[in-house]
Amino acid sequence: MSKLGALGGTRTGVGLLLGTAAGLGFLCALYIQRWKRTQRHGLSQSLPNSLDYTRTSEPGRQGKRYTTANAESDYDQDSDRESEDREDEVSSETVKMDSLDLEVALGPGSSPLEDVAPFLQQADKLHQGSEQDKRAGFQLLLNNKLAYGGWPDFLWRLARAYSDMCELTEEVSEKKSYALNGKEAAEAALEKDECAECHQWYAVLCGQLAEHEGIQKRIQSGFSFKEHVDKTIALQPENPMAHFLLGRWCYQVSHLSWLEKKTAAALFESPLSATVQDALQSFLKVEELQPGFSKAGRVYISKCYRELGKNSEARRWMKLALELPNLTNEDSAFQKDLEELEAILGE
Repeated sequence: MSKLGALGGTRTGVGLLLGTAAGLGFLCALYIQRWKRTQRHGLSQSLPNSLDYTRTSEPGRQGKRYTTANAESDYDQDSDRESEDREDEVSSETVKMDSLDLEVALGPGSSPLEDVAPFLQQADKLHQGSEQDKRAGFQLLLNNKLAYGGWPDFLWRLARAYSDMCELTEEVSEKKSYALNGKEAAEAALEKDECAECHQWYAVLCGQLAEHEGIQKRIQSGFSFKEHVDKTIALQPENPMAHFLLGRWCYQVSHLSWLEKKTAAALFESPLSATVQDALQSFLKVEELQPGFSKAGRVYISKCYRELGKNSEARRWMKLALELPNLTNEDSAFQKDLEELEAILGE
């Protein structure tokens, strides 16, 4: 079988059921830069607008109060009425909290809003940078997990950083460890807030972890991957990255072997089902939302059209793919596919 008939390169079947996550971090960085120009999502929706605390007065914290003209007498009298009055009083002064008080009020791992926003912006900037920046961003998040680990916006960024590290490392055992820890961070984020970013990075890390699991777990992760990508799209219908993930999932499922489909059907009630046409529609949606989003995406479009017998469209998208540089590992991996497409489709 031609490499184009499967998945291209050495990647085949259930091994790529979820879509290899190589290059996803970089794609997301490109997407985020453009997304922020049109919509503000994530931090502004997930963080509270203000920090409003209701606290019971503590001795020595707000001074002594007097409720009658005969203040000295009232103060000396330890009556039930005075205790009730003190409990009901609301101070007009701003309560100043030290760091310990704040952690008690917000819960372990929390921090003031004004401290969270700049920190998360710094993490985003490092994620969008070089490999060295990504490593620095990962370390920055790890170092501050105790302080900020109560925020879902921190946790999905930590999951994203684990995904970055999974891509950057070459050691198989390290890849698995990063993917596993990242998935756990994404799960923790979802427990606190089911935002689009939480679902997206959970899906990506499912894919990365599945590369190190057996066939049954891979198939199970395939269902989970699809579920969370669908939820991402429901929350952010104009998110090109989510449509790209869905398109790749559909393409790979459409190329599962008969044995792999039978295995999935035996293990789970709902069969894995997707067609090349499904994949094509998702990849075309990516181009509609953000033209040139991914070289790999254009290669997929060309391959889909070719398999559907539409060679003229396949040739057009092949040429469009050649116009884009290789920005990710996946782009580079598809270079051989492009060369084969050129040989088959011609000029």
